[in-house]
Amino acid sequence: MPLNRTYRPVSTSALGGLYVLAGLVALGVVWFAEHWLKLAPCELCLWERRPWWVLIGLGIVTIVLPKRYARYGIFFGLLCLMTSIGLAVLHAGVEHKFWPSPAPECRAPVFHGGNFKDWMSAMPARPNKPCDSPDYLFGLPVSMTELGGLYAVVVFVVALVGSFRMGRSRR
Repeated sequence: MPLNRTYRPVSTSALGGLYVLAGLVALGVVWFAEHWLKLAPCELCLWERRPWWVLIGLGIVTIVLPKRYARYGIFFGLLCLMTSIGLAVLHAGVEHKFWPSPAPECRAPVFHGGNFKDWMSAMPARPNKPCDSPDYLFGLPVSMTELGGLYAVVVFVVALVGSFRMGRSRR
């Protein structure tokens, strides 16, 4: 192997590809549920999509960079997956009414007296779906939030095992 070329093993590219593919699958499923199944997302559902967008970007960066820099992308991808798992746990707790939603958009506006014009100005710009009403697909007893959290856990475990294998074979 020539010394002037940077060797990029398959493991960093494979993990970057896993990140891109996992993010595309997650966002594809929610797009399908929103546009084809006509399920309205709540504010926490929209929060849960952000780590997957970041993961796609990290996956692309991980594929492009040399191995010594791609390791940082893999590490930040694991952090991104942990964030996704945490958001799923937060949202599942709101769905099961263990705690209130931290998103102000998930609560109904409070109106104290006044006229009709004041009441209408207190309404949100677009109707919101309550964060504590779960969506169930195909009659399964598990909400979409919980399925998304389980999916994030599976992707996290696969990426963690892959990163350990990559760490062992670095020399």
